[in-house]
Amino acid sequence: MAKKCDYKNLHKRYLIWLYKTTQEQVDTVERKFSQLEIDEMIIEQIKKFDKEKKLETYSDEFKTYIDNKKKKGLELKFDGLEVKPEFQFLVYKLAAIEVLIVKEFGEVALQEIKCAYEEEMIRRILAEREEKR
Repeated sequence: MAKKCDYKNLHKRYLIWLYKTTQEQVDTVERKFSQLEIDEMIIEQIKKFDKEKKLETYSDEFKTYIDNKKKKGLELKFDGLEVKPEFQFLVYKLAAIEVLIVKEFGEVALQEIKCAYEEEMIRRILAEREEKR
């Protein structure tokens, strides 16, 4: 029979895994919108730099890319004007997981898990860039 400490560790690992997988699913949708904000700022800066409009073809291609990303994001998150039930479920599931982490392990543990998740996502991004070179 597992010791109480071992059982609690199993709970913690499962909650961390649930947090990670659910946050990744939510991020898949939400990053489309956060990226759009940045992409729009980039295109505005490029237009300011390119006063002679020599790069207009590239700017137009980038704008098409942005428009397609927006369309995909809207399709993933919304059904008409309503948030898709499957996305709303993910948001509620993530919130429930966070409540359970706080209840079982405290607010500090939740913040540590969130920081570890963010650090891992950044590590993946940087590692991906290195591998593509």
